[in-house]
Amino acid sequence: MTREFSAGNYRFIPSVFQYSAGAAADDGYEIERVRFDRLVPLAEGFALAAKFIQEAGRPLTAFCACELRSPAAFSEEGFRAFNLHYVKTLSEWGIFDGTTNPVARSNVCPEIDPPSEPSFYAFSFTRPTRSTAPSFVIAGGAEAREGSGTYVERTVRYRDLSPEGLREKVRFTTTSQMENRMAAFGYGWKDTTGVQAYSVHDFHHALVDELVRRGALRSGLTWHFARPPVVDLEYEMDCRRVMREIVI
Repeated sequence: MTREFSAGNYRFIPSVFQYSAGAAADDGYEIERVRFDRLVPLAEGFALAAKFIQEAGRPLTAFCACELRSPAAFSEEGFRAFNLHYVKTLSEWGIFDGTTNPVARSNVCPEIDPPSEPSFYAFSFTRPTRSTAPSFVIAGGAEAREGSGTYVERTVRYRDLSPEGLREKVRFTTTSQMENRMAAFGYGWKDTTGVQAYSVHDFHHALVDELVRRGALRSGLTWHFARPPVVDLEYEMDCRRVMREIVI
């Protein structure tokens, strides 16, 4: 279920052309996460990330994950158009080969005070380490099943915002998205150092059974009041094990 991206010193879970489902550092390497103190427009964010990575003595192919913020949820057609634009830089960096993309990604839409254009929130890259601890980033996943078909066809409890509908969305995202993706690398919740959730709905009633009892909140939960990137998706998560994180 995983493939090696040797140019970046990490392996990844193949997914769709715009992102992978997760990235994990190879032995002898770790992932460092860099968060911007303010949202940075996409082009500027790529430029700053390139500068930071190169000053750390790493090739641009070490770029392995990013967290983006968009002005509003996209239609399916609009999301594809954005993604075709996004991968151009990854192609220039020697990461995206036109078919396979090893970079994990989250891309959500703040409900209050959103950016005026797609922007960077954070990025991650690999660097050498003497530590033997695992290091990984799992891409954002929402309540849409993998496979062909439209989001309408693949979304769990489509447009159901009832308490039980939201609970099932949280359950699906926790298990079928986050847990399955971590398992592909041989990891689980006990290995995470950070978990983030994205929703504008109150999902507190689902926290204990669907997250706490599963061990997902061993390091707490960061809740962003934001929507997933596609219209009518209501809940998204991502998680990571990253020992080195900074804010610039």
